[in-house]
Amino acid sequence: MEITETNTEGLRREFKVVVAATDIERRMTSRLSEIGRTARLPGFRPGKVPMKVLKRRYGPAVMGEVIERAVNDSSTEALRSRNLRPALQPKVEIVAFNEGTDLEYRLAVEVLPEIEPTDFASIELERLRPEVPEADVASALERMARQQRKSEVVDRAAEKGDAVVIDFKGTVDGKEFQGGTAQGYRLELGTGTFIPGFEDQILGAKAGDTRTVGVTFPQDYGAADLAGKAASFEVAVKEVRGFTEQPIDDSLAKAVGMEKLEELREAVSEQIERDYQDLARQRLKRALLDKLAERHEFPVPAGMVDIEFNAIWQQYEQERDRQKAAGGAPSEEPVNEDEIKAEYRAIAERRVRLGLLLAEVGRRHNITVAPEEINRALTEQARRFPGQERRVIEYYRHHPEAIDQIRAPMFEDKVIDHILDQVKLSERRVPVSELLADDDEDEAAKPEALSGPMPEAAP
Repeated sequence: MEITETNTEGLRREFKVVVAATDIERRMTSRLSEIGRTARLPGFRPGKVPMKVLKRRYGPAVMGEVIERAVNDSSTEALRSRNLRPALQPKVEIVAFNEGTDLEYRLAVEVLPEIEPTDFASIELERLRPEVPEADVASALERMARQQRKSEVVDRAAEKGDAVVIDFKGTVDGKEFQGGTAQGYRLELGTGTFIPGFEDQILGAKAGDTRTVGVTFPQDYGAADLAGKAASFEVAVKEVRGFTEQPIDDSLAKAVGMEKLEELREAVSEQIERDYQDLARQRLKRALLDKLAERHEFPVPAGMVDIEFNAIWQQYEQERDRQKAAGGAPSEEPVNEDEIKAEYRAIAERRVRLGLLLAEVGRRHNITVAPEEINRALTEQARRFPGQERRVIEYYRHHPEAIDQIRAPMFEDKVIDHILDQVKLSERRVPVSELLADDDEDEAAKPEALSGPMPEAAP
């Protein structure tokens, strides 16, 4: 085998590879011998078929397989012998081959760049700690008290704040539609959770009453075939139920498994803080990624940037088409598509560079996602689809690429945590309003937030 490097421009490497005819013939003979051990041909016992017969019978079919293996083996050796790590699948172009002659092909590949991570201990970041507003705790307690209210059947007309149990059947243009029929449906009046205008027409009804309710589905209704259409519902009221308010005191705490209101208040405050801490972590992560982007400048494989850019551009086009379909008002300013593409390509390059950096850090420090961690994540994912858990698990088992979508963010978080353990972190308590305001500003200014790193322990 002869390997000649013909191009070393940037991260691109090209080779001319020649596999000798004798090597091809040896591979052919070896493969035909394997087939001959079990081949059943008229007039010959298994294992006794002459090579000439095997070659005539199976040669054309085997030749493609032999060439493929020869290319795979020789291309792997070309990269291994030069310690090159491919960024993407190498491209192969057969230049010349005929039976009995040498195989010559061109091998083109983009390789991963050499990356030297910065000294993370020299990075200074600020971790924001949210201060939970008392109003948020009070609102949460009010919601809990509302959920703990007791209801009982009342013999009177339905009022705002009551719940009614109804049967209904809906039609559009005189035809029933999917999801428009229910029995024993419990509807709390005054919450605005049903189709606009529906609840108002139930007010004043008593158990045993029937009403015809006319409504119009909103233009942005989830079911496109119903959006903006007029519907008629035949409604039968089965029960009217009034509520007994749950006071916010120790009895509320006992209703949810605690002893004292103060204990419940503290637990609620801690939960709200944890919720805001997730937001604070995202801000810290973005700040870290900005620092890493500033400190690392190395070439990135153009092919990887193209793939990332195409994914971003596809999302952009889908969102643009969705807005058009929804009747969104056109922008008054002309859209310069070239400028938008340039901006998104810069975003794609940033994502690829940061992804490669995180992958390199993970590789150097043997950071991996263990199978049991993947299994726990799969279990959590399956729980989001009650009654379909088995189907969800089976889907992931048969689609390894879907598993990668679970593994990648887990790996990214592990690498981020590893880096954060080394940087200089200061903490500052801030009102939640400041945290939320800063987050809105960051979202507007940084659409290029990292979507996910390269696979862990990249080759």
